[in-house]
Amino acid sequence: MSFKSTISQKGFWKSVFWLGISFLVLYNVISMLFEYGEFAFARFFEERTADGKLIRFIIAQVLAAFAYGFILSLGQFRAKEKKN
Repeated sequence: MSFKSTISQKGFWKSVFWLGISFLVLYNVISMLFEYGEFAFARFFEERTADGKLIRFIIAQVLAAFAYGFILSLGQFRAKEKKN
């Protein structure tokens, strides 16, 4: 199947969204634990958004979530198509 038909399948974009959100949560929690050794949410986000870096942080998080979710969903849906 083609790229266009893969991304137009039912549930593809929903999968992209949920995989992206899952990635964001896990990535940020793991980063926080490695950097601080504990759940320091306030300090973690203060450092990342200080000095006017809030927009950059949000854009980076959204782009990373989309890229991760899209790549994994594309792989999953293509694998499912090959099975059938």
